[in-house]
Amino acid sequence: MTLFVTVILGLILVILGLSTSWPLWVWPGTAALLPIIAAVIHSVLKRGADDLSSTAVPDPQSELLVLERPERRVTHVALPSATPDYDFSFAATVLWTELEAPEDAPVINPAGLAVDAVLQRAQQLTQRQPPTRSAFVQHQLNGALGTMRMDSTGRVLAMAQDVSLSLPEQDRERLGKLSAVRKDEDVWEHERNYERSKRTYLGNDVLKDTGSAVVWWLSRNDEEVEGTVDRIGLLARLSAAANNDVVAPPFEHLVRLPPPVVEPIEPDSEQQSPTGWADASIPYGVDTSHGSTDTGTDTVDAFLQWFDISPDAPERDMFVQRLINLARAHDRPDVIDDIRRRFGSAEPDEDDDASVPTGSDG
Repeated sequence: MTLFVTVILGLILVILGLSTSWPLWVWPGTAALLPIIAAVIHSVLKRGADDLSSTAVPDPQSELLVLERPERRVTHVALPSATPDYDFSFAATVLWTELEAPEDAPVINPAGLAVDAVLQRAQQLTQRQPPTRSAFVQHQLNGALGTMRMDSTGRVLAMAQDVSLSLPEQDRERLGKLSAVRKDEDVWEHERNYERSKRTYLGNDVLKDTGSAVVWWLSRNDEEVEGTVDRIGLLARLSAAANNDVVAPPFEHLVRLPPPVVEPIEPDSEQQSPTGWADASIPYGVDTSHGSTDTGTDTVDAFLQWFDISPDAPERDMFVQRLINLARAHDRPDVIDDIRRRFGSAEPDEDDDASVPTGSDG
């Protein structure tokens, strides 16, 4: 610094002398003055540095940092989490500094006190955190344990570095499965609540009665008024079924029940009657479930019942005779014999066909 200031002053004097045209005898005097100026500047700068160093206050913390601190590595320490039975695995390098103690103070193990202080500080943090956030908690511990703090006995200052926190792989897998189950259960619960709400809406509001059902349908199909009118009977039946009730009397005439479905039986050699008539020829709505020994004459009885002809009705013989003529026209003598055995009809004369009334007779 002295050399730098001396050079600067010399340059200033040279520039000043050249600009003002100093006489030649002034230049040697100026050159002799420069060493004196350099000595004065050096003395002033040295005295200022000494005053600054003497007034500086020593920092205890800086002195501690300069000192070489002992350390100990701890590994595989179980620390509790917020979930029971799921512990973190803790590892760190513990550093400490032993403080001055009174003369009558007991002898201590500074390493043990420092490790215990660090673990207590770490436990206060981990026991409030869920086990699934081990990486996040590890960074928190690095910050919380990175400061020298006094232990509970007041004998050591302790801190930790190179903190590592993890969760065992088996516990991580269990928590993953439990998380997936909870998510599925939440979805299922929401779906069930939605279904329950929908059933309540349909049962207690939409299908409460026929009128509500019609209004609901019309609100969804407001441009199909005629179609809604055509569906009143269907909506009435739907409303009655939803309430376990019969159709309301004002809407009974609109309910059109479909005819019962009768599956046709294909005739084959095993299902034909003794007369060769298939069961499929039985009129609609006639009950033939008298047993497994139905005959052709039973079928004739079914025809009579279907036409509402009683056994003592006068037109019964005429109807039977027409059946005989029909069987004769189709060349079915076996059918004719069955009918005669059942109803006791005598063999008609050759002109019976002419005597039998035509289809226009009643």
